[in-house]
Amino acid sequence: MNEYKQIALQGLWKNNPGLVQLLGLCPLLAVTATLTNALGLGLATMLVLIGSNVLVSLVKSLVPKEIRIPIFVMIIAALVTCVQLLVNAYAYGLYLSLGIFLPLIVTNCVIIGRAEAFASRNSVVKSAFDGFMMGLGFLLVLSVLGASREILSQGTLFAGADLLLGDWAADLTIHFWQLDTSFLLAMLPPGAFIAMGFLIAFKNIIDKKLADRTPTPDTVEVVTRARVTKVS
Repeated sequence: MNEYKQIALQGLWKNNPGLVQLLGLCPLLAVTATLTNALGLGLATMLVLIGSNVLVSLVKSLVPKEIRIPIFVMIIAALVTCVQLLVNAYAYGLYLSLGIFLPLIVTNCVIIGRAEAFASRNSVVKSAFDGFMMGLGFLLVLSVLGASREILSQGTLFAGADLLLGDWAADLTIHFWQLDTSFLLAMLPPGAFIAMGFLIAFKNIIDKKLADRTPTPDTVEVVTRARVTKVS
C-alpha cells in the first residue's frame, strides 16, 4: 500500500504533469478558457493515459528496445483515435469546441513519458494506477485553470456543461456576476500562462512551508579527544 500511496502522491502533487513536469502545456493553456473544455480534455487525456500504460505494460516484453518508442506512439495514436470518435459521437459540441487539441493528445509528452518511464518497467496494475493518478493530476490543474479563467472572463462557472453532459446539464451554469464586456486577458492563452505561474508559485510556497516543518536530524557533536603526555 505504501508503494501505491507514493504513486498517487507523485501524480497528484510531487511530480504533477502540469505543475512540476510542465508537460502538455500547449492544450493546457489553449483549451482551458472554460471549465467544461478543461474537464473534457482532461478526461480524454486520462483515458488515453490509463489505456496506453496498460497496453505498454502488457507488450513491454515483446517489443524490441530499438523500436519501442514508435510502437508506443502507435498504441497512443490508436487510443486517441478511439477517444476522438467517442467524443465525436456522444459529445459533438465538445468535439467542435476542443478542435485540433483533441487529436493532438497523441503528441502530449505526459503520455509518452509515462509509457517510457513507468509502464514499460512495471506491472499492469501499477501502470494503470499510475496512469489514473497522472491523468487525475493533469485533470485537476486543467480544472482549476478553466474555472478561474471562466469566472474572471465571463463571471460564470460550468457554462456550456450541456456540451459535455447532455441537454439536461444546461441548467448547471452558475452566474457570479453580470459583465458588460468580457475580461479579454483571462480568455486568451497569455492569461492562462499568468494563471499557471500563480499556481506554480502557490505550490512552491506550500512545498517550502512543508519542508520547513520537517524536522532535521540533530547535529552530531564532535568531541575533541584530550591527549595526555607523560611528564618525565
